[in-house]
Amino acid sequence: MIRGGRNLVILGVVSILIAMMTTGISLAIYKLSGDIYLDRSVPGFLPDKQEIEEQPEEELDYEFSKSGPVTKEIISEFMDKFEIEVRALDSYSAPFDVDALSDEKLGIFE
Repeated sequence: MIRGGRNLVILGVVSILIAMMTTGISLAIYKLSGDIYLDRSVPGFLPDKQEIEEQPEEELDYEFSKSGPVTKEIISEFMDKFEIEVRALDSYSAPFDVDALSDEKLGIFE
């Protein structure tokens, strides 16, 4: 009975060591192959010159309290802001059109 428990612990330790070795090897290959320099899935990991410069954060024109009472005035203010956003969305012509993501519609000019 004691022998089975010891074998289970040995199996666990060996499997953890194998996982650590294979992970280390794969990370070394990832770095040596140069693929690490192509990985842009993590913003700021290898920043471009444009990313290094600090960008001012956009501030909302309005912000509601995260706690406190919900009054008629707060709901009215929310509905006013909501209507502005809805009108802005309604102003798009054919929002689900094929050209909705074109460079011109997104404001990307070279």
